[in-house]
Amino acid sequence: MAKKRAHVFVSGWVQGVFFRTGTRDLARQLGVTGWVRNLWDGRVEAVVEGEDWAVEQLVAWCRRGPRGAHVDDVDVTYEDYAGEYGTFSVVYSGP
Repeated sequence: MAKKRAHVFVSGWVQGVFFRTGTRDLARQLGVTGWVRNLWDGRVEAVVEGEDWAVEQLVAWCRRGPRGAHVDDVDVTYEDYAGEYGTFSVVYSGP
């Protein structure tokens, strides 16, 4: 199966609504790896690697987010799969 990597930026009401936790939980269910974090400008950023179909499912989820979120925009850049992550984690480098 084909693997891919997506670099995702989500804007809107996406902090303080368990967006990172929901992203991590779904990523682990789908078997994708990478990370998610809050940014100081109010967006959420994620890097996701895995099977093509699983990455696409996670990106689709990011377009709506968890209950309580209001997603205004999702900017996705697809990159070459690097296989550099062993799991999916929340990175606590933002607010």
